[in-house]
Amino acid sequence: MTANVLEDRRMLWALAGLMSILFAVTNLPWELDGYDQAKQAWTSYEMVTEGHWFYQRTSDDQGLATKPPLTGWMSSAAFLVTRSWDIAWRLPPFLCAAAIAFLLLRSASRASGTTAGVIAFAAFGFNLLTPRLATLVRSDMPLALVIFAIGLLIWERIRERAAWSAKDRQIMFALLTAGMLIKGPIIYAFLLPGVVVYHFAFRKTENAKAWFGSWPWIASLAIFLVWVIAGCLWVPRFYELVVVREFLARFGEMGTHVHRAQPLFFYIPHLLHKFLPWSVVLIALAIIDLRERGWSFRTALKEISPETIWLICWSFGGLIVMSVIPSKRVDRIFPIIPPLCLLVATQAAQFLRNGRQRTIKWAVATVIVAVLLSGGYAGGRIASGYGDHRDALSIFGREVRHEATTNNWRYEAVGSADEGLPLYLTRPHFLKADVAITKWKDGEIDALAVPANQVLDFTRELHGAKRRFESVPRKNLRRANYVLLTR
Repeated sequence: MTANVLEDRRMLWALAGLMSILFAVTNLPWELDGYDQAKQAWTSYEMVTEGHWFYQRTSDDQGLATKPPLTGWMSSAAFLVTRSWDIAWRLPPFLCAAAIAFLLLRSASRASGTTAGVIAFAAFGFNLLTPRLATLVRSDMPLALVIFAIGLLIWERIRERAAWSAKDRQIMFALLTAGMLIKGPIIYAFLLPGVVVYHFAFRKTENAKAWFGSWPWIASLAIFLVWVIAGCLWVPRFYELVVVREFLARFGEMGTHVHRAQPLFFYIPHLLHKFLPWSVVLIALAIIDLRERGWSFRTALKEISPETIWLICWSFGGLIVMSVIPSKRVDRIFPIIPPLCLLVATQAAQFLRNGRQRTIKWAVATVIVAVLLSGGYAGGRIASGYGDHRDALSIFGREVRHEATTNNWRYEAVGSADEGLPLYLTRPHFLKADVAITKWKDGEIDALAVPANQVLDFTRELHGAKRRFESVPRKNLRRANYVLLTR
């Protein structure tokens, strides 16, 4: 009975249902504080409200959105359909996560059987990183989908020993262009090292199928450079804020001040932790396989299939290059998770083919442990999120909008460190204090949201201002509450 558990269709539907729930709820309560979510949300909001489809400002009106616009276009399209910003910002990463999970299931099942497909599917959905990013308002999941689609097509061509057609190259060009318009040339860091290493390793054999030609790489980069050059020519401060501060600073001494520089091996312990329990399984299966080959790496490499070697080149090539870049953050390494899932499934399938029936019992046990770990992680995040009132500003913004609609108020906000507040209030940007005071005195606004630690200063200037209500204090976050002042 155990041998058929992972091949039972009811098991697959149960895992898919649990995965969907985890993806949807792990970030509850939904808010935009932290991880630059407000910056990403702002791009689509400004696209829809002000028609700035290629270059956007930040919410404080002092900077620029530093990422290319494709993710913003996706959220804008979702808003036009759903009319809800909360859904529009989170639906694209959710759908991208679902697409990666489906591609893993289908591809691994076709190559190695249903059990391998379910293992790859579960490894992607039940870890400590995927559910967190599935509804985070960022571009990581769309980028991961594009990178995985490219790497997967290479994997299939290697596995099928098939040549690249003109249509394949056009598909690769489209995918590379999408990646460029999501997050720029960082897509090269996850793909090009593995492609180059694999190509030279197999260049004299019929298995050299990873290189699909130069023009898709060059043409997609050219399109990205058109966006960059146009921004430098026509958008004020674009070169300073995007080219120098956002891109070049990640590689130089300036990056230690602008970005978060981390040690060389920063990603390895984080990857081992965030990919639990599958990281342990991956290492354990590799050790068992090497031991049976007398610890001979040369023998192991000769006997590993070319498609498996591609998965290794793809995964570890991206890991090495991203580790060399001084600026690091855990979520940036996420695009190597899908190929690692495929690698786990491939290893497990190999053990099953070799007659190790105990492997299926360990696979079932690992899936159960993974569900419990990711479910416990999600539950802990949700509990702490509501307990710490992480959504305090979101609730405050909803109450302000309701009161403004009921009383026909014209309202604005004075900014602080909370970039998401204008989005909660559906205002185009923060006002500077002197501008807000002038507008109040001229009768242009009836209500003003201000940081609680500045209320006394404003009440001295805003004649007749009354304290209406205040946001709930956010625990474990050293930021001011906000107060609504009305006439």
